[in-house]
Amino acid sequence: MRVIGVEMKGNEANICLLEQTGNLFSLPDCRIRRLNLVDINSAEQLRDFQFAFKKLVEDYRVDKIVIKQRQPKGKFAGSAHGFKMEAALQLIGDSPVHIVSQNDIKTALKEHPMPIHFADTGLKMFQETAFISAFVGCWLS
Repeated sequence: MRVIGVEMKGNEANICLLEQTGNLFSLPDCRIRRLNLVDINSAEQLRDFQFAFKKLVEDYRVDKIVIKQRQPKGKFAGSAHGFKMEAALQLIGDSPVHIVSQNDIKTALKEHPMPIHFADTGLKMFQETAFISAFVGCWLS
């Protein structure tokens, strides 16, 4: 099973591709680590963002997309960019999209501890939350 973990941060979607075979996990090479949406008022740019992500899902034969949920209000609230990008990904339709909350992540990590420290993955620091989301997504039905 191949899972893409996504974290929306500002106008960027940070991405991590994770593959699970039984209880073994691997991090296949992925040509994209993040996608940007510069102008949220441009329908063309939103379509381009959605097309680029859909192409990524098709090319890497992704089975599931897992997005870390952002808070809708408060100090750490998500921006309009993030909510539009999230909606664009949910409307792709080729792979199931799961939104996971911080509580879902904590619960899943208690039941299924990560077999490797993030520092040992070789991923960039900005991909850590996307990596954790992808890992948790492997246990979602």
